[in-house]
Amino acid sequence: MSSTIRKLIQKKFKIRGYTLKIDALDQILSFTNRFLGAEDEALDLLLDHLQSQSQKLGVRSSILDKEPVSRAITALLEADDAVDEDFIANGAVSSSTSAIRVIDAFLIPKFRYDPIKKQFHEHTGGLHIHGDASAKAALYKDRFLLLYQRVLRDSHFSKPAFHTEMSHYGSYSSNSVSGRANGEKMGDGCDISVGGWTFLLGRSYCFGFLSENTIVVAEGEMLVNGIYQVITCGFPPLEERDKSLKSLAQHDFFGGGTLTKEETLRLAELEKRSLNDMFVILSDIWVDSEEKAMGKLETVLDGFESQEVVPSLFVFMGNFCSHPCNLSFHSFLSLRSQFGRLGQMIGAHQRLKEHSRFMFIPGPEDAGPSTALPRCPLPKYLTEELQKHIPNAIFASNPCRVKFYTQEIVFFRHDLLYRMRRSCLMPPSTEETDDPFEHLVATITHQSHLCPLPLIVQPIIWNYDHCLHLYPSPHTIVLGDKSEQKAFKYTGITCFNPGSFSNDSTFVAYRPCTQEVELSAL
Repeated sequence: MSSTIRKLIQKKFKIRGYTLKIDALDQILSFTNRFLGAEDEALDLLLDHLQSQSQKLGVRSSILDKEPVSRAITALLEADDAVDEDFIANGAVSSSTSAIRVIDAFLIPKFRYDPIKKQFHEHTGGLHIHGDASAKAALYKDRFLLLYQRVLRDSHFSKPAFHTEMSHYGSYSSNSVSGRANGEKMGDGCDISVGGWTFLLGRSYCFGFLSENTIVVAEGEMLVNGIYQVITCGFPPLEERDKSLKSLAQHDFFGGGTLTKEETLRLAELEKRSLNDMFVILSDIWVDSEEKAMGKLETVLDGFESQEVVPSLFVFMGNFCSHPCNLSFHSFLSLRSQFGRLGQMIGAHQRLKEHSRFMFIPGPEDAGPSTALPRCPLPKYLTEELQKHIPNAIFASNPCRVKFYTQEIVFFRHDLLYRMRRSCLMPPSTEETDDPFEHLVATITHQSHLCPLPLIVQPIIWNYDHCLHLYPSPHTIVLGDKSEQKAFKYTGITCFNPGSFSNDSTFVAYRPCTQEVELSAL
């Protein structure tokens, strides 16, 4: 099928006098996959748009690369989304699947904070997968400045403009010190040397996991011997989502495009009418295990097939194999056919196939070019058979982002809790909670980062670290983890772990409009 479409694309573009580079051809092929059965019309629209843009700019090149094609496709898809929203608003579309927008991690815009101008600016130009040494340094700098500008807006750290009676309440001076701890376990009363400064830690510590690479705010006093004695320390204070958005000057940090005030209000109104919409999230779908996964999954699909209103979205998170797909794994042909069987199973449920979307997110042990984050979607070789049965299946990156009307949802599949606990330098405070999942949620939200682990523990592609940022705070964070199923609402952010379906038979039914989490199990 894809080879036929490829030939059709080349033929149509050749007739109009264009020669396509490989990356442009792949981009167009991905675009036509969205319009199955209407590829001719989609290609004609794209060609018309490209020609009109060339005429406006007074530029005509017969060789097309990825950049102009991407611009044209983005413009057309945005127009298509606008039409979809009009249809929904007029009641012409009964399902809300068209309101779901998936943002690939590698397409998320990158912004950097300028501490002199005190504003963010968007990075322009390409981002290399294999960055140089400066990219690694920039990773740490960008993380620090992101939190630093947030802290400076906090009422406890902003300097009073006038010496009034209220000036002495809750105001702290802020000095930044760059560096990192040495990664050794620390006890009470220990010394840490960072950036030429020596810190003496007391007993008080924060809510969350302190590991190498995490950023803290420390309160204390400078002693005469040059040692800074820390009385208490904690993570940088959180900022309300609305306050963050006001400071961003309409920058699109989440991806998927910015909305005007009128569009936001209109979408919010549509969202209120979608109370029945549900996302079903399952993690660890081992397609090679009939007993632990596939048999149980069929039971779940049967149950939702018989409901009056079927879920809008099914999210299947890895791992998709009971064995790690590493260099010693040699059963890729078998895994490909097992994915095909999964597609067959889904396709047998006619109502789900017609009215629900299915999204697949790779796990940490799934097949892919690297274990570094972010991870690209599952290899096409493995998913081709499945896609024959479910043509509208979405194969997303890890992490990935989803917009549902005004809701911003982040999906991340990683065994993060175990790794954070292993990398923790000091035991977290148990004054507020002794639940490890709650400490994990506090850590990633205060750090505004999905994976604040040392790079030696979890490698990250240096130039794409921004894909793991959680700023401004999203409405919902889904942490697919093999640990116990949990849900926790923290400072207005809904966070949950669906648990391991293959091991514990657990999953989650989530209603995005009300942010209601239903912890479920077979």
